Amino acid sequence: MQDFYKRIIQPLGQDRYSAWTMLVMAIAVLISLPVLTVLSGIFRDTGAIWQHLAATVLATYITNSLGLMVGVGLGVVLIGTGTAWLVTMCRFPGRWMFEWGLLLPLAAPAYILAYTYTELLEFYGPVQTSLRGWFGWQSVQDYWFPDIRSLWGAIALLTLTLYPYVYLLVRTAFLSQSASTLEACRMLGCGPWQSFLIVALPLARPAIMAGLSLALMETLNDYGTVQYFAVDTFTTGIYRTWFGMGEQQAASQLSAFLLLFILALVLLERGARGQAQYYQTAPHRQPLAAYSLRGWRAIAAQLACFLPIGLGLLFPGAILLQMTLENWSQTFNEEFWGFAYNSLLLALLTAGIAVAIALLMAYGLRLQPNLGMRLATQVAAMGYAVPGSVIAVGILVPVGGLDNAIDAWMRSTWGISSGLLLSGTIAALVFAYLVRFLAVSFSTIDASLTKIKPSLDDAARSLGHSPLSTLVRIHAPLMGRGLLTAVTLGFCGCDEGITRHPHYSPL
Repeated sequence: MQDFYKRIIQPLGQDRYSAWTMLVMAIAVLISLPVLTVLSGIFRDTGAIWQHLAATVLATYITNSLGLMVGVGLGVVLIGTGTAWLVTMCRFPGRWMFEWGLLLPLAAPAYILAYTYTELLEFYGPVQTSLRGWFGWQSVQDYWFPDIRSLWGAIALLTLTLYPYVYLLVRTAFLSQSASTLEACRMLGCGPWQSFLIVALPLARPAIMAGLSLALMETLNDYGTVQYFAVDTFTTGIYRTWFGMGEQQAASQLSAFLLLFILALVLLERGARGQAQYYQTAPHRQPLAAYSLRGWRAIAAQLACFLPIGLGLLFPGAILLQMTLENWSQTFNEEFWGFAYNSLLLALLTAGIAVAIALLMAYGLRLQPNLGMRLATQVAAMGYAVPGSVIAVGILVPVGGLDNAIDAWMRSTWGISSGLLLSGTIAALVFAYLVRFLAVSFSTIDASLTKIKPSLDDAARSLGHSPLSTLVRIHAPLMGRGLLTAVTLGFCGCDEGITRHPHYSPL
């Protein structure tokens, strides 16, 4: 306990930025409250329930979750990084359309794609029905067809919807890289592949890892896709234990185990990075010299960029559009426009607040990167890996307790009831989304800050600037692309999260 105080608590009050540090710590503790509520359940006795889970399904949850993480991780890194390099450093017909088009699949929930592709590729779907008609097959014994409702199907659909996290962050990193660095690489005889592998890719590592961590947390949090495909993961196990078996404590322990798993991965990557730094030592205002692609290379680049968009949005979107037009009067009713307004309001409000909080936390971590600050910010950003219903309970318990305490005080003091001041308003919902999606903004902004040399902070301090003035007048302009990316990802994430669960309606 004494060692914990010396390493974490004591440094917080001794640094030169104590006020800023304590503000960041207070915000981190507030955002972490639902996560800490879930983590506290790991120490409670659940009797034979946990032993039953460990003996029957826990190994399956771990195996399937690891399989999803490995498959989706490889997929999003390959697609996101590859397409980001193509549209940033190569010139080919249609490139300007792919620059923004590759972001569009982020707006398509994976479970919607699961429903669509299942209807297309199942035994009763039009694809297999047409094959049987063309070749005269009678049953599944006459031919082989891949099963979409499997672990590999879930990996494919989650990859198609989550690769934009990596694409957007890595493209921002490529655009921010110094043109002189790449030109020096070319002058030394490096070709396009060598420039990419030796220079550009290592410099983009923070952005790649930030996008990858977001995609993996979203993968572990997904419920609709894996539940529909009958792939048992930690998330389905949490829902099943909580709502099926009625064991809230055991479900909280599964959530805590999942959170510790995520925290271990983050710390492992930080440790593997070691003392490596990724600062840009030259200005990047000079336009990047692009590679001109012609012939079959241009066609290959177009195909590589079109396939993720086509499979992740255009093809299933066309099917959904057809279904929408066939049921126009039932779809675009008054209730639909109410849902659309609520979704837009919540997404805009939450995205703006999340970026502001993430900027304060990331800059506070930059000012005082001790163990306490790192731990606080990482725990605050772990809500992205927690199922939405678990976060809801983690919020309703303390917020409901605060509402009841205020109501009891008002009754005893003034003889009136205050009702539900927090848990019955939009404030609790916005707070839930902040807990859920803060990691999106924090990872993006933190990746942008790592590319700014600390010497700029020292120069600002020597000229008499305060930390806030340094952040507003120096760092924020240099992080323009990163801030815009954080707002975009936060808005898309919040808007998608509103309909993440297949049985959930906004507000």
